[in-house]
Amino acid sequence: MNAKPMTKTQLVAALAEKMGSDKKTASAALDAVAEVVIEEVAAGGAITLPGIGKIMCRARPERLVRNPATGETMTKAADKAVKVTIAKALKDAVND
Repeated sequence: MNAKPMTKTQLVAALAEKMGSDKKTASAALDAVAEVVIEEVAAGGAITLPGIGKIMCRARPERLVRNPATGETMTKAADKAVKVTIAKALKDAVND
């Protein structure tokens, strides 16, 4: 098991090899996928990456939170959070 996460350079090289393409094309494809995911999720939508999982934006209501340093309770404004649900195929691959 690799202790360090794969870098973008390593990912681009692996994609280029899998695609039978050059690194420039693979890098452009990776950047395009990232851009589409960011645009869709930032707009409040969701996107499914087959075999990987689903990335979605979830609205969180206003809520009470506690400052752990002081113990003070305060109100946190409503915000949005990104949620990732891992696909069964990926879970199964990891546990084989």
